[in-house]
Amino acid sequence: MKPNPVNDKSYQFSVRIINLYKFLKSNKHEYVLSKQILRCGTSVGANIEEALGGISKKDFIAKLHISFKEARETHYWLRLLKDTEYIDDKMFESLILDCEEILKLLSKIIETSKSNLSQDK
Repeated sequence: MKPNPVNDKSYQFSVRIINLYKFLKSNKHEYVLSKQILRCGTSVGANIEEALGGISKKDFIAKLHISFKEARETHYWLRLLKDTEYIDDKMFESLILDCEEILKLLSKIIETSKSNLSQDK
Protein backbone atom coordinates (compact mmCIF):
# COMPACT_ATOMS: atom_id res chain seq x y z
CA MET A 1 0.00 0.00 0.00
CA LYS A 2 1.44 3.39 -0.94
CA PRO A 3 1.84 6.10 1.72
CA ASN A 4 -1.20 8.26 2.35
CA PRO A 5 -0.44 11.33 4.52
CA VAL A 6 -4.00 12.03 5.68
CA ASN A 7 -4.59 8.37 6.50
CA ASP A 8 -1.29 8.12 8.38
CA LYS A 9 -1.84 11.39 10.27
CA SER A 10 -5.40 10.47 11.23
CA TYR A 11 -4.25 7.06 12.50
CA GLN A 12 -1.55 8.67 14.66
CA PHE A 13 -4.12 11.21 15.83
CA SER A 14 -6.43 8.35 16.85
CA VAL A 15 -3.62 6.83 18.90
CA ARG A 16 -3.15 10.18 20.65
CA ILE A 17 -6.89 10.50 21.27
CA ILE A 18 -6.99 7.02 22.83
CA ASN A 19 -4.11 8.02 25.10
CA LEU A 20 -5.96 11.23 25.99
CA TYR A 21 -9.04 9.16 26.83
CA LYS A 22 -6.98 6.91 29.12
CA PHE A 23 -5.42 9.99 30.78
CA LEU A 24 -8.81 11.64 31.34
CA LYS A 25 -10.26 8.48 32.87
CA SER A 26 -7.36 7.54 35.12
CA ASN A 27 -5.91 10.94 36.11
CA LYS A 28 -8.94 13.22 35.97
CA HIS A 29 -11.70 10.68 36.67
CA GLU A 30 -13.67 12.17 33.79
CA TYR A 31 -15.97 9.70 32.05
CA VAL A 32 -18.48 11.66 29.94
CA LEU A 33 -16.36 14.13 27.96
CA SER A 34 -13.64 11.51 27.56
CA LYS A 35 -16.05 9.18 25.77
CA GLN A 36 -17.21 11.99 23.48
CA ILE A 37 -13.68 12.83 22.37
CA LEU A 38 -12.82 9.14 22.03
CA ARG A 39 -15.76 8.54 19.69
CA CYS A 40 -15.29 11.48 17.37
CA GLY A 41 -11.50 11.59 17.53
CA THR A 42 -11.09 7.98 16.43
CA SER A 43 -13.93 8.24 13.94
CA VAL A 44 -11.89 10.69 11.85
CA GLY A 45 -9.40 8.01 10.81
CA ALA A 46 -12.00 5.26 10.58
CA ASN A 47 -13.99 7.26 8.04
CA ILE A 48 -10.87 8.09 6.04
CA GLU A 49 -10.10 4.37 5.94
CA GLU A 50 -13.67 3.71 4.73
CA ALA A 51 -13.30 6.43 2.09
CA LEU A 52 -10.19 4.75 0.73
CA GLY A 53 -12.26 1.62 0.19
CA GLY A 54 -15.18 3.55 -1.30
CA ILE A 55 -17.10 2.06 -4.18
CA SER A 56 -17.22 5.29 -6.17
CA LYS A 57 -15.80 8.80 -6.23
CA LYS A 58 -19.07 10.08 -4.72
CA ASP A 59 -18.82 7.51 -1.92
CA PHE A 60 -15.20 8.55 -1.32
CA ILE A 61 -16.22 12.22 -1.04
CA ALA A 62 -19.17 11.43 1.23
CA LYS A 63 -17.00 9.46 3.66
CA LEU A 64 -14.42 12.25 3.71
CA HIS A 65 -17.21 14.72 4.52
CA ILE A 66 -18.14 12.56 7.51
CA SER A 67 -14.49 12.47 8.56
CA PHE A 68 -14.29 16.27 8.25
CA LYS A 69 -17.39 16.68 10.44
CA GLU A 70 -15.93 14.32 13.05
CA ALA A 71 -12.68 16.32 13.05
CA ARG A 72 -14.68 19.54 13.59
CA GLU A 73 -16.45 17.90 16.52
CA THR A 74 -13.11 16.74 17.93
CA HIS A 75 -11.86 20.32 17.63
CA TYR A 76 -14.84 21.45 19.73
CA TRP A 77 -14.24 18.87 22.49
CA LEU A 78 -10.54 19.69 22.64
CA ARG A 79 -11.34 23.37 23.18
CA LEU A 80 -13.89 22.48 25.83
CA LEU A 81 -11.45 20.19 27.66
CA LYS A 82 -8.86 22.98 27.70
CA ASP A 83 -11.27 25.68 28.83
CA THR A 84 -12.54 23.48 31.66
CA GLU A 85 -8.95 22.71 32.68
CA TYR A 86 -9.05 18.96 32.04
CA ILE A 87 -6.02 19.34 29.77
CA ASP A 88 -3.20 21.87 30.00
CA ASP A 89 -2.15 24.35 27.34
CA LYS A 90 0.78 22.22 26.13
CA MET A 91 -1.38 19.12 25.57
CA PHE A 92 -4.11 21.22 23.98
CA GLU A 93 -1.77 23.02 21.56
CA SER A 94 -0.23 19.80 20.37
CA LEU A 95 -3.56 18.04 19.81
CA ILE A 96 -5.34 21.02 18.28
CA LEU A 97 -2.51 21.56 15.78
CA ASP A 98 -2.78 17.93 14.67
CA CYS A 99 -6.55 18.25 14.39
CA GLU A 100 -6.30 21.46 12.36
CA GLU A 101 -3.73 19.92 10.04
CA ILE A 102 -6.08 17.00 9.38
CA LEU A 103 -8.96 19.43 8.76
CA LYS A 104 -6.90 21.33 6.19
CA LEU A 105 -5.84 18.14 4.43
CA LEU A 106 -9.40 16.82 4.34
CA SER A 107 -10.75 20.13 3.08
CA LYS A 108 -8.24 20.20 0.23
CA ILE A 109 -8.83 16.54 -0.70
CA ILE A 110 -12.61 17.05 -0.72
CA GLU A 111 -12.28 20.22 -2.83
CA THR A 112 -9.95 18.53 -5.33
CA SER A 113 -12.08 15.38 -5.50
CA LYS A 114 -15.25 17.40 -6.15
CA SER A 115 -13.45 19.33 -8.87
CA ASN A 116 -12.20 16.11 -10.48
CA LEU A 117 -15.68 14.61 -10.25
CA SER A 118 -17.26 17.54 -12.09
CA GLN A 119 -14.53 17.38 -14.78
CA ASP A 120 -15.24 13.66 -15.34
CA LYS A 121 -18.80 14.40 -16.40
